[in-house]
Amino acid sequence: MKYTLSGQLPRHLYVWIDTRHTHKEPLGFLRAVWFGLVSYPGRVWGCTVMLESGAIYRNLPPHAIAFDPEPKGEWTPQDAQTWDCYGMGFTALEYDYLHGLDCKIRTNGKVVDAEYLFTVAPVGDAFSAYPEQAKEFTFAKTHAGWLTIQPTDHIIFQEKSFTDPKMKFPSGFKRQTEVWTAE
Repeated sequence: MKYTLSGQLPRHLYVWIDTRHTHKEPLGFLRAVWFGLVSYPGRVWGCTVMLESGAIYRNLPPHAIAFDPEPKGEWTPQDAQTWDCYGMGFTALEYDYLHGLDCKIRTNGKVVDAEYLFTVAPVGDAFSAYPEQAKEFTFAKTHAGWLTIQPTDHIIFQEKSFTDPKMKFPSGFKRQTEVWTAE
């Protein structure tokens, strides 16, 4: 399988985009269909959208994506994403088990409520081959209407038939540091 810097989401999503990032004269939030991602090392994820005009806008930053025409509060790149992209390779998937689950996310010094959308796993970069650096990124819709992209150690899920309803972030885990082989 070949991985490239551009790829598609597991499914397209209807969103609103902040035209401060797309137009010379901003128009507020416009409806769009989000269907793709772009990954450049050392940058935030880029989102590829189709506008109602039929135009494609590529590499829109995640803090410009909203799920409501009037999302609550301000949203910065640091709120939207904790770590920059590691490399150009990735694969996007939606875990059936996590589909639609509520979650709590630590981002930029605060905890926000959100809903799982999908996961992106970086591949083929200088970090992902090391167990202590390997991360998947959870893309989630905050209850305030914004997009956030967080590593797995910044998120907990509520699965009502299984998880503790208090939803407290666990402590005491150790990072994986060993590479295991069978030969």
